[in-house]
Amino acid sequence: MGTPAGTVAGTQPRNPHDPVPATDAQAAAEPVAEHPGGPAARVALVGVHGFGTHHLQNLERLQAAGVVRLVAVADPNPPAPGSVPATTAVFPGLAELLADTSGLDLIIVATPIQTHAPLGLAALATAADLYLEKPPVASLADFSRLCDAAAGNGRSVQIGFQSLGSHALEAIEQLLADGTIGTLQGISATGRWVRDRAYYKRSRWAGKRTIRGVDVVDGVATNPLAHAVATALRIAGARTTADIASLETELYRANQIESDDTSVIRIRTSAGLPITCALTLCATESVEPYVTLQGSAGTAVFHYTEDRLTVETAAGRSEEVFGRDDLTENLLAHRNTGAPLISPLLDSGAFMLVLEAIRTAPLPAPIDEAHFRWEGEGDAAHAVVTGIEDALARAAGQHATFSELGLPWAGTAPHAFTLQVT
Repeated sequence: MGTPAGTVAGTQPRNPHDPVPATDAQAAAEPVAEHPGGPAARVALVGVHGFGTHHLQNLERLQAAGVVRLVAVADPNPPAPGSVPATTAVFPGLAELLADTSGLDLIIVATPIQTHAPLGLAALATAADLYLEKPPVASLADFSRLCDAAAGNGRSVQIGFQSLGSHALEAIEQLLADGTIGTLQGISATGRWVRDRAYYKRSRWAGKRTIRGVDVVDGVATNPLAHAVATALRIAGARTTADIASLETELYRANQIESDDTSVIRIRTSAGLPITCALTLCATESVEPYVTLQGSAGTAVFHYTEDRLTVETAAGRSEEVFGRDDLTENLLAHRNTGAPLISPLLDSGAFMLVLEAIRTAPLPAPIDEAHFRWEGEGDAAHAVVTGIEDALARAAGQHATFSELGLPWAGTAPHAFTLQVT
């Protein structure tokens, strides 16, 4: 998935080769946060496969603690035997679920990207609040519609950027306030993951930009490594569309797909801070993605899947692993006590500008076969772009695009696309 450089002034299951996100390990191990008494929240889950399985596990934990009751699930493919409580009603779709289920407090949507808008709007027409997996929707226009529906119906919406629940973000905010790494000069996000042929064959929407005219935008920055982009934006204080001054995209693909699998997104915030996201699904091996804060007197590196923060200054190096808040629990606390949402819908506006730039950019530029190789056999084979690790490091460190670095597979002329920010 990739397109050449562009400038703007889903949920899907984790690949078995990728590191286990911190949330997966924490769900079963961490106790439920304190919550006021009262009846358990009535919850429905839409999408029980793919990333929906993680929500099932988390809801099982919360139900055991008496916090929620999983009333119903919906999926055209029935849940695996024993994966939902015997008392949970099963429906083929959200429409059927809503027609037969009343009194819901929370609806969780963990379905393919192109279904987020219609399902989210249907959920917001009820009296329930909404937990919507990332990316929120597949276009800025749908994002506006969702925001209007939430505001008009008085509903709360949490977006599933789980990394934003990390307590490391508070520590980062404090170290910036204290001047620990000096003046913040830039932020970069680096992601090196592996996706094999089977990954792109697992569903009809995998790696697609559109399906029958419906936007999907399943690219490296909008889905598998969307947390890298969202986390970098949050650290930079860029939450809404008004927080972005300009945005450039340079998108490429080695795989035979429509979307990008190797990309650079360069952003400048309204405050003038540069953010560069250098991402690929064509690495030699998967490593933990990270966000780097470049300061005048040091650096801080946040490995967001591990909640691990490393700080290096002239005084030395320190490292700490933090806990994180569960976004479902946070949404329930918001309903019960008014606690602020960690990842509210409106705060995804800056991320949605990135997605819109990618959505409206020209088709990703194919990387010439001379500059990548296949490792593995059959559907287990994955593309590896030559020198991609060095390319990502240079792009992130220099806030440069691949074409600006003169990489042979990036072409001799910039493939820049600019989305005007109004």
